Amino acid sequence: MKKMLIVLSMLMTASFAHAEAKVGYVDMQKAIQATAAGKKAKTELEGEFNKKKKELEKKEADLKKMGEDLEKKKSVLSEEALGKKQAEFQEEMLKYRDVVGKSQVEIQKKERELTAPILEKMKKVIAKLAKDKGYAMVIENSQMVLYATPETDLTDEVIKAFDKEK
Repeated sequence: MKKMLIVLSMLMTASFAHAEAKVGYVDMQKAIQATAAGKKAKTELEGEFNKKKKELEKKEADLKKMGEDLEKKKSVLSEEALGKKQAEFQEEMLKYRDVVGKSQVEIQKKERELTAPILEKMKKVIAKLAKDKGYAMVIENSQMVLYATPETDLTDEVIKAFDKEK
């Protein structure tokens, strides 16, 4: 919050000092997802996610079956055998949770790997566009931006420029 106030005060100071200073904004999430490279990365990530999801659904179904079998045999098993089966079930549950956690970390890592080069190129495209159009500053349209005029939205121009760059 403190950083935002500093940026806003700098903007206000800059606008008083240079009445013609232009400030634009870019919706980075939209820009990344709308580019050809972003769409390709999203497709690849969805494929990876769906593969992991299928694996987890199979393990979840196996666990559910194991739990149902345990419940059915509960009355006929000895206390010792029941204890062993419950311990096995708990161990499998822990393994499942561990696999779920690792899968989430892997998906997040893959997402960073796929989007990092896009983001780097996006920053260069934004810098070039800002220089060419005479913008003193381009900010990300985040939840901190409370109002901006539509003509200061550079997102669509950035998407076009990004896809033209090789």
